[in-house]
Amino acid sequence: MAETDFALRYERGNFKSGYCLLNSKKVAIVNKYFTPEGKINCLIEIIKTIEINQEGLSPKNQSLFLELSQIELKL
Repeated sequence: MAETDFALRYERGNFKSGYCLLNSKKVAIVNKYFTPEGKINCLIEIIKTIEINQEGLSPKNQSLFLELSQIELKL
């Protein structure tokens, strides 16, 4: 998430993954004990819910963002 206003952190704890504002800073937090598939699904869900300025992304990441934002997760 280097090209966005969000910082990505993997933290332990008993919480729902997602994103939150922490000390007036945009931080996306993912449970570090999730399986790799769980982490990927969580990141896709975060990407779908946060507001990202696509113009600030590199062309490659713009393409990836559009692709990920159209994925329908199956639980």
